[in-house]
Amino acid sequence: MVESVATNHYYLASMLLFVIGFHTMLTHSNLVKKVMGLNIMETAVFLFIVSSGYIEGAKPPIAEGPWDRGPFVNPLPSALILTGIVIAVSLTAFALSLIVQMYRFYGSLDADEIARIRLEEGGEQSSWKTRRLW
Repeated sequence: MVESVATNHYYLASMLLFVIGFHTMLTHSNLVKKVMGLNIMETAVFLFIVSSGYIEGAKPPIAEGPWDRGPFVNPLPSALILTGIVIAVSLTAFALSLIVQMYRFYGSLDADEIARIRLEEGGEQSSWKTRRLW
């Protein structure tokens, strides 16, 4: 049991990070903290996928010549994760820009406070008509 956990500690770390990020998203009403929780969850998924392509004792997938043989690390998960990182950074930038606009619009970063303001103003349609984003 202990040996199994020791050999799969990458998966355990990724699950722990995912739970921390999920907990952060669910328990905090601050929108910036929710984005941070989402980033932690994304990092956990990246770690999980990269660790699935890792082989103990394997070489990087760059051969130094035709004589270079042996087990190589699978490069596909790393390539996929590079794409995932670019998408994650883009989504984070977009989410943070939306949060800035929401702060300008509602004057708060608290999701519960924003929901309360929206209810007091009589719903989504009237608030969009009466307020301007810029």
